[in-house]
Amino acid sequence: MKNILLAAAVALVVSILLTPYLIQVFSRQGFGQEIREEGPDSHKAKRGTPTMGGVAILVAMWAGYLAPHAYSLLTSAPGVPELSFSASGLLILLLTTTLGIVGFLDDFIKIRKQRNLGLNKTAKLVGQFVATIAFAVLAMQFANKDGLTPGSVNLSFIRDISVISFGVIGFVVFCYGVVSGWSNAVNLTDGLDGLAGGTSAMVLGSYVIISFWQFRWNCSTVSQVGCYIVRDPLDVALVAAAAMAGCLGFLWWNAAPAKIFMGDTGSLALGGLVAGLSIVTRTELLMIIIGGLFAVEVLSVGSQIAVFRATGRRLFRMAPFHHHFELVGWAETTVIIRFWLLAGICCMLGLGLFYNDWLTASG
Repeated sequence: MKNILLAAAVALVVSILLTPYLIQVFSRQGFGQEIREEGPDSHKAKRGTPTMGGVAILVAMWAGYLAPHAYSLLTSAPGVPELSFSASGLLILLLTTTLGIVGFLDDFIKIRKQRNLGLNKTAKLVGQFVATIAFAVLAMQFANKDGLTPGSVNLSFIRDISVISFGVIGFVVFCYGVVSGWSNAVNLTDGLDGLAGGTSAMVLGSYVIISFWQFRWNCSTVSQVGCYIVRDPLDVALVAAAAMAGCLGFLWWNAAPAKIFMGDTGSLALGGLVAGLSIVTRTELLMIIIGGLFAVEVLSVGSQIAVFRATGRRLFRMAPFHHHFELVGWAETTVIIRFWLLAGICCMLGLGLFYNDWLTASG
């Protein structure tokens, strides 16, 4: 537990202190956000606010993850095992960072061309494809002494569903759908000050609890009915804790009125992160409940497109549907807080299902 607290503390401090520095640097360089012309009028005043703040979250996440490993190395006593780097933790970090680089390029092009469109769809999809395929292929490698790899060819809800198996090739395809889906979902949610950052922090906090619980009741260390067959749960908890704290530190500056936006640098990275966490913790379907707000944002866009093509009329005044509530007269802060509440309810429901499964399995 102390390692998780250390990871979170270091990431929080790095994020809080680094973000204002990035605000100054990006402001001097003119790295300001472009705003959609068809968006709410209240957003026009945000044009020029520094973006690419996701860099702070990524740096804080890496710092928080490395800190407990360095501490363990410096303070280890003879006969006491050191905290070691794991395949699962490093693969999630690399997936997150790679998608962050794709988002950074997207943000940078937007700034240089002074428009709200950065990488074209093909370039963005290629970037997501390369990052995801590399993650998926490597996730089926690095078997530990028990033969467990970071990923599993079985579909999972709270545990592997052994009757639904993809095979290796199917798993790679499935991973692409999961990662691209969640990275785009978080990207769509990132439309109001602090909305994506606050929601991501809640989802990541849920995964700190899930992965730590899997560590405490891991089948490799305890022989109890209901134990979890997962690889490297403690290291995964460190990644989740560091990223959660990085989001919270960034939120200090990103909350309304935002002094900096995370941009695609942050939103694509965070989407890849939660997707990776769901895969290595064997909770891919549970993530739909925990990340319910992200899922609803995607559904609002899909529904808007489908209804408009079928009837020529709009289901919402604007999609993603957080903008709909702004256009019907809700204050931005009201939308943000109420959506945070919905996100919190989704996380509590997901954790409740996770714990109920434990009670049922172990009872």
